[in-house]
Amino acid sequence: MKVFKFGGASLKDADAVRNVAEILKIYSNEKIVVVVSAMGKTTNALEKLTRAHYYKENNISEFFDEVKTFHYSLIAELFPDEKTDVTQELNTAFLEMEWAFEEENTKGFDYLYDQVVSQGEVISSRIVAAYLNRMNLKNHWLDARDFIKTDNSYREGKVDWELTVKYSNDIIRKNFNDCNIVLTQGFIGATSENHTTTLGREGSDYSAAILAYALDAEEVIIWKDVPGVLNADPKKFKDTQKLDKISFQDAIELAYFGASVIHPKTIQPLQNKNIPLWVKSFISPKEEGTMIGNNNATEPNIPSYIRKENQVLISIAAKDFSFIVEENLSNIFSIFNHHKVKINLMQNSAISFSVCVDKSEKLLSLIDDLKREYAVRYNEDLLLFTIRNYDQETIDRLTAGATIFLEQLSRHTVQLVVK
Repeated sequence: MKVFKFGGASLKDADAVRNVAEILKIYSNEKIVVVVSAMGKTTNALEKLTRAHYYKENNISEFFDEVKTFHYSLIAELFPDEKTDVTQELNTAFLEMEWAFEEENTKGFDYLYDQVVSQGEVISSRIVAAYLNRMNLKNHWLDARDFIKTDNSYREGKVDWELTVKYSNDIIRKNFNDCNIVLTQGFIGATSENHTTTLGREGSDYSAAILAYALDAEEVIIWKDVPGVLNADPKKFKDTQKLDKISFQDAIELAYFGASVIHPKTIQPLQNKNIPLWVKSFISPKEEGTMIGNNNATEPNIPSYIRKENQVLISIAAKDFSFIVEENLSNIFSIFNHHKVKINLMQNSAISFSVCVDKSEKLLSLIDDLKREYAVRYNEDLLLFTIRNYDQETIDRLTAGATIFLEQLSRHTVQLVVK
């Protein structure tokens, strides 16, 4: 059994959906769990819609119509002159969104976000499943919320692995009795009370890894618009190179520090069961791609680098010029955890502790809390470069003409905060 994941770019329009069917025909003799994301930029549109409702803005109907028009138009292209049940299934999904908006929300923005934004994956999976059946690629549509079980951490659901393994095997395996394709959603799960949760932005990769772990899959393939894992983002850097093989160690480091090709949580469950992960091109599906595995040495052995923009460097010191010790660090970390602000880099000296974080709406309240106990200074609009398998030539090239605010080196990785 294999697990395939198709993201938004591979489902951005009718031609893209047709291409997914062509890829699956190549693997027609394999048993495949297909995990799909929302189509195109649907998640962004649903996020705008959710915020507009929650903050009582005036453009709710405009955003809602945008989402509806996109999906109904796509159905019209995929099923011309043909009645299909998928239209009614979309109507139901949109109705569920309206119910979420009408319900008195006592659980906050994150809860509402999960109930609404999750419908992007539900709609996408309904359309893809119906089209595959139309193309004689028989499949069973399953609701991921029936078997991916999480706690109540909305927008960052933590997986209940024991229940997820049990339900995945109980539900998914029997659906392979009369077909080779089971199709479900990425990004979403459900609590024990059956409230929808999401697994974190871009979490469909993680969903594929969860199901591969639960079902002891032989491999996972993530289908992307690039020929494999590149040593840098081709949208930001010229002359990038494809890495043919990557170790799980390098992959998890690159993902953690912001490489967009793989969701950071994807690697651990696959590494734990030694399940190889392939990144392949949906444009050229017969090409080799990149294989990520336990026993790989990364090849070719060249520097890989990540550029994160909109960074803020925060320096925290005791007001009385005393040392920053373990007690202070414990308190500082608890404040960051309370505000749900993730740290991209940290460094301490005798009397200060510096962190680099993404700029967000949470920062002002975080800094206000820190200032109650500490002297706080910060710099905005910075870049964070992370270079894996670095060399001095790459460091010099990336930082040419820049002011370096902070540099941190380990055996294989260097991080630089620059202006």
